[in-house]
Amino acid sequence: MTLTGQTRRFVEKLPFECYELSTAFPTKQMTADFVVVAPTYDFEMTGIIDDFIDYQDNRRYFKGVAGSGNRNFAELYVFTARDLAKKYDVPIIAEFEFNGTEKDVDKFIKGVESIGNTSFTQ
Repeated sequence: MTLTGQTRRFVEKLPFECYELSTAFPTKQMTADFVVVAPTYDFEMTGIIDDFIDYQDNRRYFKGVAGSGNRNFAELYVFTARDLAKKYDVPIIAEFEFNGTEKDVDKFIKGVESIGNTSFTQ
């Protein structure tokens, strides 16, 4: 789920299997650990992420979150990821601006590796 495409461009740099949430397909049963890469949106726009996490047993497999955003938003930078981390008691494994740098990609990969055998969702 990405309005500007920045989060999708970040995800395309990753060596993980991914699933992109959409309003057309907001739910999917997960059967392995996963992390969410969350763009920074208003609370009304992030309900689809909550619906996905709360779908069937998905909460059990949700292990971490990464956030994208724009540092010009100051304290609102990556607030969606921070909100998800707090709400579901999972770690923030990475924060990045726009579509991220190679350093951001490396940090994300290390964050996923620290969780263990983890698949990926956007």
